[in-house]
Amino acid sequence: MPSVVDVLKARRESGSLPGARADGYRVALSIEGGGNRAAYSAGMALGIDEAGLTDCFDAIYGTSGGALNAAWLLTGEAQRWLPTWASPEVMSAGVTDPRRVLRGGVMVDLRLLVEHVYEQVTPMDFDAILGNPISFHPLATDARTGQPGDLAPLIKDRATLQTALRASACLPLLSGRPVRLGGRTWVDGGLSEAVPLRTPLSAGATHVLVLRTRREDQRLIPTRGEGVILAPYFLAFARGARRSYVVRHHTYADDDRTLSETVPHMAQVRPPLGSPDVGRLSTDLDSIAAAIEIGRTTLRGLF
Repeated sequence: MPSVVDVLKARRESGSLPGARADGYRVALSIEGGGNRAAYSAGMALGIDEAGLTDCFDAIYGTSGGALNAAWLLTGEAQRWLPTWASPEVMSAGVTDPRRVLRGGVMVDLRLLVEHVYEQVTPMDFDAILGNPISFHPLATDARTGQPGDLAPLIKDRATLQTALRASACLPLLSGRPVRLGGRTWVDGGLSEAVPLRTPLSAGATHVLVLRTRREDQRLIPTRGEGVILAPYFLAFARGARRSYVVRHHTYADDDRTLSETVPHMAQVRPPLGSPDVGRLSTDLDSIAAAIEIGRTTLRGLF
């Protein structure tokens, strides 16, 4: 079997277009999230588009911030808008604002993001995403069962697309109550499938390219304090998701091991060792901008 990189290069060289493939493969792009750490995968996605590879994929999967990057790729305006992770105008919109908590609001206002920032500040072409022959698959965690869910079948129009973006990135407690979509409630996909790998493979992907946001030496480490703080939230709103939260570091480690194996049909791009840490709630625009450029440069090295 040819490698995922070779398949993508061959598709680019032949001018292969989604919906009209001749090679018999189904190639997925999977994008990890992690709050503002997704600036790394934003840079990688930017590199994908600059390299003329976006149309070489059949499906794009994303978790949390990775779903936002996936959406930008499918608008056809990735090169214009992906760098705005480091935009002062976006930051000043106040999507993340601890002061809101004092007024009874949420720290991370995802409705403000998709219904104001993505409408007025950095307009996202939702119709282009809906009409794109490359399928869009934001992943979220079912609040009742704790299982990962592909929200693609629930996206019918602009409103449900915006709701799916909110659901995929709904951080427990920080973003308020779980997001309701399709008769179920959802929280951040990172609890159950931080690295969107198992879902595309189970859906029939023959090849997967994964854009990561953690370096090889970074691990998902549980903290007792965070668990104690989140316990009342899970008890009240997302009992099933608590189980995924508790074991998420094991799931993440399993995905790390799978992707570290030398298998041709999967490849990953990670921030190189020594890359700066970017917190999921970071407001440091310089470090976010640096992460975008590092991700972009790292992706270029693969193609």
